[in-house]
Amino acid sequence: MIKVLIADDHGLVRAGLTELVGTFVDVEVVGAATGGEEAVTMTLEHHPDIVLMDLEMPGVDGIQATQRIREQAPKTRVVILTSFSDRDRILKALDAGAVGYLLKDAEPAELARGIAAAARGESPLDPRAAGTVIAARSEVPASQAVVSDREREVLALLSRGMANKEIARHLGISEKTVKAHLTSIFRQIKVSDRTQAALWAHAQGIASDI
Repeated sequence: MIKVLIADDHGLVRAGLTELVGTFVDVEVVGAATGGEEAVTMTLEHHPDIVLMDLEMPGVDGIQATQRIREQAPKTRVVILTSFSDRDRILKALDAGAVGYLLKDAEPAELARGIAAAARGESPLDPRAAGTVIAARSEVPASQAVVSDREREVLALLSRGMANKEIARHLGISEKTVKAHLTSIFRQIKVSDRTQAALWAHAQGIASDI
């Protein structure tokens, strides 16, 4: 069962999302926060797997709350669910630690898939947001990033949403070696997390290497 916390300052939206998400298979809504501060508090109390986080909220906004959740509850994965699709907001949210970015006009089935994907360790992105992010994160050309053949294999598997343990098993190497490769990859392509690395891999065509 995937435990989900909803954070949105609009009562009707919050109630509607709580009712909708509660109908998804293998999903349980463990709480609904009215703002960013409460989202952090409820995350520490309920330990949800996923937080669906609005961006524009009074006081502590969604970006600040995402960063605090990443620091204080690293096992919880934050998926932004908002009306905004502009580049700055998307990049700030992902840099704060969000693993996904979905828009509120998404179909219910798309939201359900996004929650399930985030719970599997993947990074659900609305296609409109993905185009913006890929363009921004592909600014380091492949010619400037000296990525070895093995590192390309690791990147390709990471972009499929595989965890380190799965990558290690697939390539027949240790999990420690996978972590070492990822450290090198992040430094070479100038990113700071798995989501950004996966997006860069897609932009460079590495995601289809394996």
